[in-house]
Amino acid sequence: MKFAVIIREDKEDRGYVVSCPALQGCHSQGDTMEEALANIKEAIEAYLESLELDNLPSPSMPTIAAVEVEV
Repeated sequence: MKFAVIIREDKEDRGYVVSCPALQGCHSQGDTMEEALANIKEAIEAYLESLELDNLPSPSMPTIAAVEVEV
C-alpha cells in the first residue's frame, strides 16, 4: 500500500514532523527528513498491524490533491 504523508520542518525544535492524513492520529518526527520518513513508515506499519490485531477494517484510500492557493 502507498500512503501520502505531509512533512513539515519544525524550526523551533530543528527537525521534521510528519503525518499521514489517511490514518487519523498517525504522526512521527525525525531530526532529518530521511529519519522522519523512515519513522512515519514504521508508524504506518504499526497502525495497520494494530487494526489487524483488533479485527478492524483497513482504511480506504482517500482522494488527496495538493494544490496551491494564492492569497
